[in-house]
Amino acid sequence: MSTETTTASEQRADRPAYRYDAEMAARIERKWQDFWETEQTFHAPDPGQPGSEKPKVYLMDMFPYPSGAGLHVGHPLGFIGTDVLGRYLRMNGHNVLHPMGFDAFGLPAEQYAVQTGTHPRTTTEANIARYRQQLRQLGLGHDPRRSVSTTDIGFYRWTQWIFREIFESWYDTDADRARPISELRAEFEAGTRPTPDGRPWAELSEADRRAAVDGYRLAYISEAPVNWCPGLGTVLANEEVTPEGRSERGNFPVFRRNLKQWMMRITAYADRLADDLDRVDWPESVKAMQRNWIGRSEGARVRFAVPGSDASIEVFTTRPDTLFGATYTVLAPEHPLVSSLVPQQWPAGTDARWTGGAATPAEAVEAYRAEAARKSELDRQENKDKTGVFTGAYATNPVNGAAVPVFVADYVLMGYGTGAIMAVPAEDTRDWDFAAAFGLPHVRTVQPPPDWDGGAYTGDGPTINSANDEISLDGLGVDEAKRTIIDWLAAKGAGEGVVQYKLRDWLFSRQRYWGEPFPVVWDEHGPIALPEDKLPVVLPDVDDYSPKTYAPDDANSEPEPPLSRAHEWVAVELDLGDGPKQYRRETNTMPQWAGSCWYYLRYLDPENTERFVSAEAEKYWIGKDAARSVADPGGVDLYVGGVEHAVLHLLYSRFWHKVLFDLGHVSSEEPFRKLFNQGYIQAWAYTDARGTYVPAEEVVEVVGEDGTSAGFTWNGQPVTREYGKMGKSLKNVVTPDDMCDRYGADTFRLYEMYTGPMDASRPWSTRDVVGPQRFLQRVWRNLVDEGTGAVTVVEDAPSEEILRSLHKAIAGVREDFPALHYNTAAAKLIELNNALTKRGAPVEREVAEALVLMLAPLAPHIAEELWQKLGHEDTLTYAPFPVADERYLVADTVEYPIQVNGKVRSRVTVAADAAQEDIRAAALADEKVVAALDGAEPKKVIVVPGRLVNVVR
Repeated sequence: MSTETTTASEQRADRPAYRYDAEMAARIERKWQDFWETEQTFHAPDPGQPGSEKPKVYLMDMFPYPSGAGLHVGHPLGFIGTDVLGRYLRMNGHNVLHPMGFDAFGLPAEQYAVQTGTHPRTTTEANIARYRQQLRQLGLGHDPRRSVSTTDIGFYRWTQWIFREIFESWYDTDADRARPISELRAEFEAGTRPTPDGRPWAELSEADRRAAVDGYRLAYISEAPVNWCPGLGTVLANEEVTPEGRSERGNFPVFRRNLKQWMMRITAYADRLADDLDRVDWPESVKAMQRNWIGRSEGARVRFAVPGSDASIEVFTTRPDTLFGATYTVLAPEHPLVSSLVPQQWPAGTDARWTGGAATPAEAVEAYRAEAARKSELDRQENKDKTGVFTGAYATNPVNGAAVPVFVADYVLMGYGTGAIMAVPAEDTRDWDFAAAFGLPHVRTVQPPPDWDGGAYTGDGPTINSANDEISLDGLGVDEAKRTIIDWLAAKGAGEGVVQYKLRDWLFSRQRYWGEPFPVVWDEHGPIALPEDKLPVVLPDVDDYSPKTYAPDDANSEPEPPLSRAHEWVAVELDLGDGPKQYRRETNTMPQWAGSCWYYLRYLDPENTERFVSAEAEKYWIGKDAARSVADPGGVDLYVGGVEHAVLHLLYSRFWHKVLFDLGHVSSEEPFRKLFNQGYIQAWAYTDARGTYVPAEEVVEVVGEDGTSAGFTWNGQPVTREYGKMGKSLKNVVTPDDMCDRYGADTFRLYEMYTGPMDASRPWSTRDVVGPQRFLQRVWRNLVDEGTGAVTVVEDAPSEEILRSLHKAIAGVREDFPALHYNTAAAKLIELNNALTKRGAPVEREVAEALVLMLAPLAPHIAEELWQKLGHEDTLTYAPFPVADERYLVADTVEYPIQVNGKVRSRVTVAADAAQEDIRAAALADEKVVAALDGAEPKKVIVVPGRLVNVVR
C-alpha cells in the first residue's frame, strides 16, 4: 500500500502540493474505504471465532427506508454517532458489531410502480444501491456481511416463519406466556380445558373445532374498525391518516369501516410490556409514552339492560362510584349494537335537539354514522364541538332503575374500552359539554369543594346522591366507594371489576402488493398456516400493482388487493398432510412494520438457512447478562433512532420478541437493552411573496450598514424565512454527497458531531462547516509539511506543560465518547491542537500519536492517513486508545475568583496545596480587592477550597 496519496504534479499550481483540502480529503477517503473493505476491517467475529473472547458490544441504528431521493444531511446524524462509539470501543478492546440494513417494503415504491410500471423491486434495489454508496462515502464501520433488506426473499422467508409461529400460538393466562396451539388442542381433546361452548371435543364438527382453536390464536381474523380509503383502495394505519381525516398520500377521504382483517393479540402481553419497561435502559419520556399507549386502568364493566331486548349495553368505567350520576349512555358510531337498537319511530316527546332533524331514528343514525366515518380518530378525540344523535332507544341504569337515553356520538371510540360509555356529566368534562348541547340532566355524585364555581367536577371528594334501598355510597371516599359498588354489581350480575387497557390488538393487514405475503391458505373452514417446508411464499409478478380504487367518497366500497387478480397464484393445490386439495392463498400482505419487528436478530446470522438466528449467536450478542443485573432482560446493547418510533415500532418489536422468548426461540426477553433518541438536523426554508418555497441555497442574506442582518432575498426579491425540518418540499435539502465533495467526509462527520449534543436538535448551516475543516487542516499542518508531504514530528520528549494539556484532553475525551458527548470531545481536541499550534514548535511523537488516535473515531480517514505517515503499517482501528497519566491531571495551581459583597472583583492564582490562610492573604493583598475595600477591614473572609474567596465588607 502506497504511503502517499498524491503527488505534486497532480496539484494545482496555486496551492501547496500537500495541503489538506477537499481534493486531498477525497483521495484519502477513497483509499481508506477501499482498504477497510478489502481487509474486512469491520467484520465482527462470531462466538467461537478468534476475537470473540473480547467483551462484545452490539450497536444498532434504526434502519432507513431507501427512498429515491437518497440521504440528506439529517439522516446520518445517528449513523455517525454510533460509528464514533463503535470505533472508540474497538480501540478499547471490544468486539463490536455494527450492522446496517434497509426497511424496504412500503407504499412509496408501490406507488412509483403504479405510476411508471416499474417493478417495485427494481426501484427498491436501485435505491438501496444508492444508499449503500452514500453510507460508504461517510466511512461508517459497518460489517457488510450483516446487511439485510426486508424485501430479500431470504429475509422475508423468516418473517413469514415468525408469523407462522405467532399464528400457531395462544396465550395461556394461567402460565402467563404463549404456548403452541397444539397444546391447547390437546387440552380440549383430553377434556382438561373446556371448549368455548362447553361441548365435548368429540362432539364438535371440524368447523366447530377450527373455530374454537382459532378464537385463541395470537394471530387471528377479526372484523375490526379500520381506516378505509376508497381513493387509494387500501386500509391505512392511523399514522397514515391526517388530523383532517384524509390520507397522508393523495389527500383522499378516509372512512372508519368494519372489515375483516388480520389482527395480532398484542393485548395479551399488555402487563408484561408495561412492567418490563422497568428493566430496560430507555429514556423515561419514551417509557412514559409506551405506558400511556398501553393505558392500563382498573375499573368495572357495567351492563345497562335495554328494555324489550335481549341486548345489554356493556360499558367500562374507571369511576364506578359515580354510577348513580349516569344520566345517558353513548355508543361509538361503529358499535355493532347500534343498528339493532334503533326503533322505527321516535318515542313520544323526543327532544328535537336529539334527532338531527331526521324523520326517523334510522335516518338520523345512518346520516350521523356516515358523517363520523369521514373523521379521523384524532379529530374525533380533539374536536370540542360535541355532536351526536339519539338512537330512539333507552337503557336502564342498574343502580336506580332510571331510563337513560342511548346516543350515538363520535367522541366515543370503538377502539377503547367497549366502544360504549355511561355518561356522568357532573363528573366528566366531555359528558358535561355533550349534556349542555343536548339538554340532558346532570346529577352530582362527588361533593365539590365549597369554592367550586360550577361545571364538571373531576376531583376527589365524599360521595353524595348515591343510595338505593340496598346500598349507600354516601359519605365514602372514592376508593372505598369503588370497592363497595363493584361488589354490589357483581352480586346482582350487573357488572364486575376488571382491568382495562387502552392498547388495542394490532391490525396486521394491508391491501397492497409490495409487502410480505402471508404464509396462509384458506379452505372452507378458515385460514391454515403453511408448513415450514412450503416457505417462502414468494410475491408473484403482476401486471397491475395498484389495488382497485374507487370514487373517493364511496365509503361502502370493498377492498380488492392487487394479489387477488393473480388468479393462478391465488388458487393453489397443496398436500398439507391429508392428500392434495385446492386452497386459496391470502391476498392481503403484511404491513411495513413486519420486517422491522425482528431485523436486529437476522443481523446476527444473516446467511443461516436452517434458523432465523442460531441459538449461539443470539445468546452471545443479546443474551441476558447477570453481571449487569439479575433483572437484565438482554437485548441490543445500544439502539439509536428517532423518538417518532417511541411507541409503535418499539412496542411491536417487544411483542414479537416476547412471543419468540415464550416459545423458546430466543434466550433474551427484550429486543433493545438500551435506547438513545438522537436529535434532528433542522434547516431554514424560504418562501416568496406567493408563499412558494424557493431554493434555500440561492437565497442571499442582506447585511445592513451596522453589520446586522437586514433580511433575505432570492433573485433580488424579499423572501420570508422559517425554521423546521429539512425536506424536498421545502427546497432546503443539503445532501451528504454535496458536503463530501466540498469539504470531505471527515469534515462533514466532525461538523455533525460538533454542532451540539447527540440528543438535541440543531440547525444546519453550510457556512459553518468550514470551521471543522480548518481544524483538520491545522492538525494536518502540525504533523505534515504542506510543501513536501514529509512528516514534521520529532522524537523529543514533550514539555510538562504540553503533557498536562495532552493528558487533560485524554481524560476528558475518555469521559465524553462513551457518554455520546461528541461535541465536547471535539472541543477538547480542538483545544489541544490550538495549544500545539500556538506553541509553534514541531510536535513530539508521543503527543502526535495520541492526538491522531483520539481523532480517529470522529475523523477516521485523515487519522488513518496520519497514522500511516507516522510509520505504522497496521490500521489504527484496533490500536489502543490513549490512557491518561494521573500525574499530569493534578493541577499545580488553582485560580480563585474573589467576590467582594457578592460581586467578582478580581482573581488570584495560588498553589494547589495552599493553606486557607495563604489563600486569604493572597486575596486581601490583590490590588483590586484593596481598592474595593478602600481601607476598611473586612467583616468576614470565606474561603471555599478550590472554588472562590468571598469577602464581606
